[in-house]
Amino acid sequence: MTFKEKVNTLLEECLQEKPTIFLIDLTITDAFKVIVTLDGDNGVALQDCIDVSRAIENNLDREEQDFSLEVASVGVGSPLKMTRQYKKNIGRTLIVKTATENIEAELVEANDDFVILSWEAREPKKIGKGKETVQKEQQIPYTDIKEAIVTVTF
Repeated sequence: MTFKEKVNTLLEECLQEKPTIFLIDLTITDAFKVIVTLDGDNGVALQDCIDVSRAIENNLDREEQDFSLEVASVGVGSPLKMTRQYKKNIGRTLIVKTATENIEAELVEANDDFVILSWEAREPKKIGKGKETVQKEQQIPYTDIKEAIVTVTF
C-alpha cells in the first residue's frame, strides 16, 4: 500500500465516524506534506481538525515515511467545489461566475444537477421611460459554473 493510499484509508475511516464533516481536498506533495481540507454541514470545529489530524498521524510510522501534516477547514473566500457545499449554503448570497456572466444572487435551491439563484435587477420599463426593479431567477447547471463563492456581509 502506498503512502497516499494509507492516508486516504485513514481519512475515510475517520470521516465515517463524523458524518457531518466531509473532505474537500487531499493533497500530498512530493516532499510528503499532507494537506487535508475539510468542510461540514454545520461548519468545522477546531476539535474536528484535531481529531482528523490525530487519526492520520497516530496511525502512520514516521520511521517508514517522514511527513508533515496540515488539517484545516475550508476558508471563507474559497470557491464551492461540491454539491453538498451548495446545499448547506441555501439562503446565502453567492457570486457565481459562468462562461458568459457573473451573478451575485441568493441561492434559493440546490439539488444534484443544478442551483437556482434569485436576485433583484433594474431593467428598463416595458412602457414609458425609466427603470423598474424586477425579481429574476435563474437555474444554472453545475457544469456551467466556473466558480462560486459565498459572500460575507457584516
